[in-house]
Amino acid sequence: MQLASKYGVSIKTIQRRLDKIDIKKQFHTPKSTIVLMDTTYFGRNFGVMVFKNTEGYHLYWKFVKYESIKEYVEGINYLKNQGIIIKGIVCDGRKGLFNALKQYPIQMCQFHQIAIVTRYITRNPKTPAAIELKEIIHLLPKTDKESFLEILEQWFNKWEQFLNERGTNEQTGKSWYIHKRLRSAYRSLHANKQYLFTWYDNIELGLPNTNNQLEGTFTNLKNKLRNHNGLCRKRKEKFINGFLKA
Repeated sequence: MQLASKYGVSIKTIQRRLDKIDIKKQFHTPKSTIVLMDTTYFGRNFGVMVFKNTEGYHLYWKFVKYESIKEYVEGINYLKNQGIIIKGIVCDGRKGLFNALKQYPIQMCQFHQIAIVTRYITRNPKTPAAIELKEIIHLLPKTDKESFLEILEQWFNKWEQFLNERGTNEQTGKSWYIHKRLRSAYRSLHANKQYLFTWYDNIELGLPNTNNQLEGTFTNLKNKLRNHNGLCRKRKEKFINGFLKA
């Protein structure tokens, strides 16, 4: 509307002229890099998978319906085929992703791990065991590997019997774990623990322990898109390409 008013033409004229502009993707290609990767969404079946490095450059991005291991591996292979040496990767804890990229040092974003545990036990847990686990998980980005794993082990030893409590259906005879969500929270931590401190085990690489830098990009992008409500998907993609290219 502002452009239409400034140049004395209709909004549709401005839209037609903008639609004719072709914004091509332009990826940064360093010799070697740490890769931060994640996907953000702008609606159902409309996401953008972004690979960024710790220097702030966008290495690769792709519009996707949903994030998948296949798409992430294709992105990493693209970087590899450009001759880029990948020193390490920071990502979320998507099942199977660690194994698919096991040839690289992988740091699981610690804030993603905190979010996973929080989804299971909620922000306001009720049982003493869950309350203690909440306190422990928030120590994750603030402490060293040995201290965190020792505290987690002490918690498990203290509450193991509680975690194993089962209930039984009197009619069917089938049993279930009473504290299933708390068990799932702990199992997630236990399964991912070898990837939570890759930054610590490979301090020389300079791996960050979170994907915060990339999350900041997503937040900035979405804030700017909110100023252009009503854009069709094609125009949103063009806007996103221009933003990430810049």
